[in-house]
Amino acid sequence: MSGSDSNVNTTLEHLRQRSLQAVWHPCTQMKQHETYPLVPVVRGQGLWLYDADGKRYLDAISSWWVNLFGHANPVINAAIRDQLEKIEHVMLAGFTHEPVVALSERLKRIAPGSLGHCFYASDGASATEIALKMSFHYWLLCGKPRKNRFVSLQNDYHGETLGALSVTDVAIFKETYAPLLRPCTHVPTPDWRYAESGESAHDYAKRAAIALENHLAKHHEETAALILEPLVQGATGMGMYHPVYLQRAREICDRYQVHLIADEIAVGFGRTGTLFACNQAEIAPDFLCLAKGLSGGYLPLSVVMTADAIYQAFYDNSTARAFLHSHSHTGNALACRAALATLDIFEQDQVIAANQKKAAYLNARAAALVSHPKVSNFRNCGMIWAFEVESEDRDFAAKCFQAGLQQQLILRPLGKTIYFMPPYVITEAEIDLLISGTLRVLDSM
Repeated sequence: MSGSDSNVNTTLEHLRQRSLQAVWHPCTQMKQHETYPLVPVVRGQGLWLYDADGKRYLDAISSWWVNLFGHANPVINAAIRDQLEKIEHVMLAGFTHEPVVALSERLKRIAPGSLGHCFYASDGASATEIALKMSFHYWLLCGKPRKNRFVSLQNDYHGETLGALSVTDVAIFKETYAPLLRPCTHVPTPDWRYAESGESAHDYAKRAAIALENHLAKHHEETAALILEPLVQGATGMGMYHPVYLQRAREICDRYQVHLIADEIAVGFGRTGTLFACNQAEIAPDFLCLAKGLSGGYLPLSVVMTADAIYQAFYDNSTARAFLHSHSHTGNALACRAALATLDIFEQDQVIAANQKKAAYLNARAAALVSHPKVSNFRNCGMIWAFEVESEDRDFAAKCFQAGLQQQLILRPLGKTIYFMPPYVITEAEIDLLISGTLRVLDSM
C-alpha cells in the first residue's frame, strides 16, 4: 500500500496506535497518551489542521512557532516543486548552489547591522551550538583561551543539545542532564513580571542590566559571550521585556569585549512586530541565530549570521584555523528555496504592516480575556500573546489542550501560561473564534 493510499484508508484510532507502536514523540511522557490520545493529522490548509475523521483545528501556536503563512501555502509549495526538479540537495563542502547563495545575500541585506556570512544547519539548537563554538574559537584564535564561559538570562531557553542546554535555564529540561553540561552564569531576567510594584518595564529592564554589568565587570576576562532571547523568552511562558535591555546589553558587551549572541530562533521574522526583535532596540548582535520561521515552517533550516571581523579571524591558509563544523544537510537547496519564497511573501504582501492591524484587532477583541477572573498578566508583543491562568490543577496544561480541541483550537500551555502565536494569515473571523473558544476553555476548567 502506498503512503497516499494509507492516508486515505486509515482510521483515526488505527493511525494513533501505529504511531504509539513506532514513534517516540518529542517533549512527551509517552504514558500520558493512555489518557490523552494523539491527534492524527492528515492535511492542512491555512490556519487549519484536519484529522483523519475530517475534524479541523485552528493552529493557534503555528505548529511549535514555525509556521508563518499557513499550511500548504501555494507560494512556498510552488517554490519547492520548482526546486525539486533541479537539485534537492548537494553537500556544501566544496560545492555551492543558487538557492543558498541567493538566500545568504538576501539575509545579509535585511539583517540588523553589517552581519555577513551565513553558516547553515537544520534546527535552532544546532544554530546555538554553532554560535557558541564560533565565539569561543574566535577568542582562542585571538590569543584569549580563557574566554571560554558563557552568560545567559534567567529563564532563557536555547535548545536541548548539550551546549545549548548548558546556556538554558529551564529546570525541567536541564536538571536531569546537569552532570553532562558546562557551567553557565544566568543573570536576572528583564521580564517585566519580575518588576516591583509600581516599577515600569523600562526601569526594571535597566535594573536587570545593572546585574549584567556587575557580573561582566568581574568576569569578562573568562567570558566569551552573552546569549539571550531578544524581547520574548519563549519556553518559560513568553516572558516579555523592554528593548532598553538590549541597548544596555550591547553597550556592556562592547565595553567588556564580550560577544552578544541574539537567539532569534523563535522571535525572528516578524514575531515581535518588527522583522527582527533586535530592530526595536536599534542594535546588531555579533551573532544572529535564526530558524523556525526562516523556511516558513516548511523544512528544517537554521542559520548563524556573524560579523565580518569574526569571519576574517578564521580565514587563513591553515586548515586548523578553519571552523571545522558540519551538518549533512547544511544549506539544503529545498529548504533554502522555501526560505526565499517566505521572504518573497514578506515583501510582496507588506506583512509587517498587515500584522500590526491584526494585532490591534486581536487586542481589541481580547477585552473579555483581560478581565476574566482567572486571567492575569495579559501581554502582547507583535504577533505573540500570553497570559497566566489561576488554577490548582497539576494537569492544567494537558487538560487545557484537550479542552481546546473541543473548541477547534490547538492550545499548548506552558505550565499555567496560555499563549497565542498564530500564523500571520489569520483572519478576523479566525481571531474571533480563537478568543471566544479560549473563553469557553477557561470557563470549562
